[in-house]
Amino acid sequence: MANFELLSELVNNTGGKILLLVMDGLGGLPRTADGLTELETAHTPNMDALAKAGSTGLSIPVARGIAPGSGPAHLGLFGFDPLVYKIGRGVLEATGIGITVEPGDVAIRGNFCTVDSNGLITDRRAGRIPTEEGAKRVELLKQIQIPGVEITCEAVQDYRFALLLRGAGLNGDIADTDPQATGVTPLPARALSPAAEYTAGLVNQWLAEAAKVLKGHEPANMVTLRGFAMDPALPKYSEVYNLKAACVAVYPMYKGVARLVGMDIIPSDSHDHAADEFKRVAAIWNDYDFVFCHIKYTDSRGEDGNFDAKVKVIEEVDAALPILTALNPDVFIITGDHSTPATLKSHSWHPVPTLLHAPKTHMPDRAQSFGERECMTGALGQFPAADLMPLALAHANRLAKYGA
Repeated sequence: MANFELLSELVNNTGGKILLLVMDGLGGLPRTADGLTELETAHTPNMDALAKAGSTGLSIPVARGIAPGSGPAHLGLFGFDPLVYKIGRGVLEATGIGITVEPGDVAIRGNFCTVDSNGLITDRRAGRIPTEEGAKRVELLKQIQIPGVEITCEAVQDYRFALLLRGAGLNGDIADTDPQATGVTPLPARALSPAAEYTAGLVNQWLAEAAKVLKGHEPANMVTLRGFAMDPALPKYSEVYNLKAACVAVYPMYKGVARLVGMDIIPSDSHDHAADEFKRVAAIWNDYDFVFCHIKYTDSRGEDGNFDAKVKVIEEVDAALPILTALNPDVFIITGDHSTPATLKSHSWHPVPTLLHAPKTHMPDRAQSFGERECMTGALGQFPAADLMPLALAHANRLAKYGA
């Protein structure tokens, strides 16, 4: 795990440039006992060449046996112990779309849902309405005013929105109002500690008003709220790593994590096409010491249970990879935040294939390709994901010697 106090003492002002490519949910499992995983099945000559020339291993996102959410999994990749530093989903959603979360604010993720005439949920995601329809409903929610609190409400994507409460005495220790089921009513906001009673009362006032303004606006005629959270006050990359860092990502959540650790967010309208995202990286490469690039659809296809589609995404990333290798990063890391095997249709606890290519400093191992089995025998071994950042800094010659 990154020891921030130690690293801040050892880090240099100069050194090489680091590129971190995260293919969300990269790790997988074979469809049959004697078969190949999605990554092993994919035709990936460019990744294979990097693995053959570099060092490989398997990263453990949080802890053995723990299937992580994307928030803690990315925190680990950024060098933060996800069991120590915790970010609520509300903060990720809000910061991901550019809402500033200040100390004392409560940020919340909202979902539009459909309720029948008895107030029972019939669709938890309002038929997955398109973003433009969600934005229209958000305009209705913006009309709501509650005495004693300043409210910000903004559309995120599809049926999702972000809600921010600002005022004195707020506390985010509140249970979700999403019952995670249909045929029941949305839950009231419930304080999980005495300090949150006041805030829960404000939220319930807001929910009552939301029901009024959304009435008749099917299929998104009600909301549920999740991920009540406050500013986690994370150390910043510039402080602990002395890096000017940037993020190229499409989905708001990943922008949110990156912004919270002090990365600049580079606008992207690529719709998660690898070649377009990589061109954005190339366009800003000379301006930064560290660039994090995120690919989402490896995870999405895994959650869909579509093995072949996940293979195709991996192959599309590999085909575009020369755009990044042409930048000649001093340290190039390719990994995932967690595994999402198509056979399981969900995040899993399996260690994640990782390759580190640092031509001046790495020790090539015996890996001949980039895949789970090859990485099992790699020089990096199995390691906590939070060890990647210290390794990257060392290979970039950005850390001084420790001790006499």
